[in-house]
Amino acid sequence: MNTTALLIGLGPLLGWGLYPTIASKIGGRPVNQILGSTLGTLIFAIAFALFKGMGLPTGSDLIFSILSGVGWAIAQIITFQSFTLVGSSRAMPITTAFQLLGASLWGVFALGNWPGVTAKILGAFALVLIILGAWLTVWTEKKNKEDSHLLRKAVLLLAIGEIGYWAYSAAPQATSIDGMHAFLPQAIGMVIVAVIYAIVLSFKEKSALVEVVSYKHIFSGFFFAFAALTYLISAQPNMNGLATGFILSQTSVVLATLTGIWFLGQKKTKKEMTVTIIGLVLILVAATITVLL
Repeated sequence: MNTTALLIGLGPLLGWGLYPTIASKIGGRPVNQILGSTLGTLIFAIAFALFKGMGLPTGSDLIFSILSGVGWAIAQIITFQSFTLVGSSRAMPITTAFQLLGASLWGVFALGNWPGVTAKILGAFALVLIILGAWLTVWTEKKNKEDSHLLRKAVLLLAIGEIGYWAYSAAPQATSIDGMHAFLPQAIGMVIVAVIYAIVLSFKEKSALVEVVSYKHIFSGFFFAFAALTYLISAQPNMNGLATGFILSQTSVVLATLTGIWFLGQKKTKKEMTVTIIGLVLILVAATITVLL
């Protein structure tokens, strides 16, 4: 792996690793966060398309790319809701685990991955590691009923949100274009969902469309967009390839979790911190196993 490919492959580490922390730090409601984030992503995607001289795809390629963005935006709204319940440092490992589980199971049942008994055994072991790792990251020394209730609610929300993240990853497989050409229509789909969500909520609370905090989140959207684009480039065969690119992108969960603890006041005891780090390591090991089978 050359230095350039490695640096590009680590783009998601910074982008997706810092995105949830920055979004939480800026604050506002989930609707403010998703509106500003998607606008930031769209601005970034338009600038990239103009720089590369790429236009919008047509026909089914355009439709499926937009649906991909719609799936991500719906899932991200749900993820932001979970942040309000348990904080980003606890929610991010859970959603990463669900995404790894979803991607692995989709690969097995729809794409025929993990052929042979040995691969299936190793794959099943990796899935157990993912579940165990996610559980360790949310383990607490002192349990109370309210915290347990909020955690169960967050886990349920994130499990539902996985459907949207699955659509984000699966829809482009139905197109004949590469990820870079799908990037702009994906961003369009994201903004469509965010605007509709903001309009619907405006009937019962202050409209996010007129709140300054929504537009502050354009900055956090740049981080998501940077991560998404560098992952698309990293996954190309002439760079790191899909498997290695995916492994490198999953390192973002470590930064997202730790920055949430350090900069957002989502405190953990020394023992909880140790257990959390063990859980993160297990998730990364499992990710490596699943993509190398």
